[in-house]
Amino acid sequence: MRIANLANRAVLVVDGEGGTTAVDVDEASAGRFGPAPRAVFEEWDAFTEWAASADLGDGRPFDPAELGAPVPDPRQVFAIGLNYRDHADEANLEHPEHLVVFTKFASSLAGPNVTVTLPSDKVDYEIELVVVIGREVHDADLDASRQAIAGYAVGQDYSERAVQLRGPAPQFSLGKSYPNFAPFGPAVVTEDELDDPGKLRLTAVLEGPGADGAPSVTLQSGTTADLIFPVEQIISDLSRIVTLYPGDVIFTGTPAGVGGPRGLFLKAGDVLTSTIEGVGSMTNRFVSP
Repeated sequence: MRIANLANRAVLVVDGEGGTTAVDVDEASAGRFGPAPRAVFEEWDAFTEWAASADLGDGRPFDPAELGAPVPDPRQVFAIGLNYRDHADEANLEHPEHLVVFTKFASSLAGPNVTVTLPSDKVDYEIELVVVIGREVHDADLDASRQAIAGYAVGQDYSERAVQLRGPAPQFSLGKSYPNFAPFGPAVVTEDELDDPGKLRLTAVLEGPGADGAPSVTLQSGTTADLIFPVEQIISDLSRIVTLYPGDVIFTGTPAGVGGPRGLFLKAGDVLTSTIEGVGSMTNRFVSP
């Protein structure tokens, strides 16, 4: 399944002879699920059982620009730092022995194709695989953690590095939580749609002034096989301390190629397309205040 948020209503995105359409979950289930996007994750087992045999009909065409964050109001948003070997290496930091965790405040969440206003000339990019939780878990082993995954989405962890790194102590969560600094989507994709979530290719391609005269530049290209803490390990380790709830969102880290280590930051007029193999793509445009 591919579960999305269209006009703040839960929809299933389906491919048919007439192209890609959206099926309204509340209407198709006669009010059993939805319309709130988070509702399908709060009743995940019942929802997946229904969806497996439901007659979804034809749906309706839609503009991808209409898509919102698949879960616009999670109870918790987690983000994991230094979780790709090559990214830790480019930062000249040791590979962590434990999760490096911060949050992106909920007001920074956005749909996949939003325009981002740059608050300064120090805004960086980080393509990430985003995980949405489908079952409440606490103190979970790896198997229970794997079973708690509802699906995956494409995300960007935009960061204003001056705020993030200012003293006397770093302010990761503030520097990463300006409006539209946590776009994700285009849909939450269930594991049965993917060949292997542990071997997904992530790419971030830049067009515009930051491409320095080239038609486009690939800024990041990595694979989830390079994760230091795989997704089920992230969930398990988090759950040793906190309780994870249905609809919670986890940004799982970024591969090498971020701008900070090479002095490359986003500029007004830039267009960044972030793609994860099998999961989807999203495009963000950047403007001055």
